[in-house]
Amino acid sequence: MREWQKSASGHFDRQVSRFRGDLAGEEVSPGRYHLYVSYACPWACRVLMVRALKGLDAAISVSAVAPFMGDDGWAFADPEGQEEGEDDPDVDADPVLGARYLREIYQAADPKFTGRVTVPVLWDRERQTIVNNESSDLVKILDQRFAPHAARDVELYPEALRPAIDEAMDAIYEPINNGVYRCGFAGTQAAYEESFEQLFAALDHHDELLGRQRYLCGEQLTVADLCLFSTLVRFDDVYYVHFKCNGKLIAQYDNLSAFAREIYQLPGLAPTVNRRHIKQHYYTSHRQLNPRQFVAAGPRDNDFSRPHDRARLPGGPPPGLFV
Repeated sequence: MREWQKSASGHFDRQVSRFRGDLAGEEVSPGRYHLYVSYACPWACRVLMVRALKGLDAAISVSAVAPFMGDDGWAFADPEGQEEGEDDPDVDADPVLGARYLREIYQAADPKFTGRVTVPVLWDRERQTIVNNESSDLVKILDQRFAPHAARDVELYPEALRPAIDEAMDAIYEPINNGVYRCGFAGTQAAYEESFEQLFAALDHHDELLGRQRYLCGEQLTVADLCLFSTLVRFDDVYYVHFKCNGKLIAQYDNLSAFAREIYQLPGLAPTVNRRHIKQHYYTSHRQLNPRQFVAAGPRDNDFSRPHDRARLPGGPPPGLFV
């Protein structure tokens, strides 16, 4: 049974990403790069959202792994179709190297790699290696480096707002994005309670903030909003129960819940949210937290397609999204 890294005080320690290339000076051409993701993973899905909103489907191919992550790590569909449960239409075989497990992609890039195998991964077909496996880099790389190949005129990391975007991403990362994991994988009661208090202090703060402005950086949609949404959309389905983040449902926050519905309803974004994969992954993969692997049935009324009231605030989605 796999365990997660913890500090001496029992706090969850996230592994530092190994591959941090930025494509500077590279010829970024359609078809050269391939994206490996899990629909269950919030870090991977923030990159999927940028790809979808910018209309980069034709420029960057993608493969999704199976939701269950066992002792062998993330797995692709069995090309022979002989494995039990291999009839999931949302799981792909690896079209690049014909790999069975994502770890083979890492080993192809670096035969000496011994760290945790994570998603997302951007692979360079020409150089036969991993460009980057850090989601906070990749949301910016896709927005900037692939802009000439985007079908939509949408900029999510505009130069004028970059300091504010970076600050917003930093502000939500530790207490919220990583905070739910710090609650779920805490090694001591004290570490859990500290993370719990920080999480809900940050959620309370951002609910108040989003009551005054439409997006995290004001009137313009940015990658920071996608980073917050990727946690919010999983919260009530998984984190509230599975990671013991049961202080309050996101549905009980007026502004956070309406914000999440607006993001979900952006053109092309909903298909990146696979709630079946999200539930299957968390409730079945972390047996140290859920030994019987039962998948929670609720909440029953968590409908992100319901109307929202965000238009009452100045700003809105970029017009290029609707062309």
